[in-house]
Amino acid sequence: MNPCTSELPICIATYLAMAMLGAGLLPAFTRLLRGPTTPDRVVALDLVGLITLGIIATYAVATGEPSLLAAALVLGLIGFLATVSFARYLEKTRSR
Repeated sequence: MNPCTSELPICIATYLAMAMLGAGLLPAFTRLLRGPTTPDRVVALDLVGLITLGIIATYAVATGEPSLLAAALVLGLIGFLATVSFARYLEKTRSR
């Protein structure tokens, strides 16, 4: 069942949340493109992934489609593993 057909406050809250997440995506993407150092860009990429995860989860709530949460979970795990692996790479290259 679609929550937006029966409960208007939930519909308004989910679309407002998606708008705010989309607004947060712009400065994160800007930092990703213009970051002065590589670690800044990696953190920005992680933030873009997390904001995208939030948008997917909010859309799943808005449409009442719980299968989208599995995609959000996979995206979160891949983002976490990428950040950890890059941190280990930086640690090894700086210790040499």
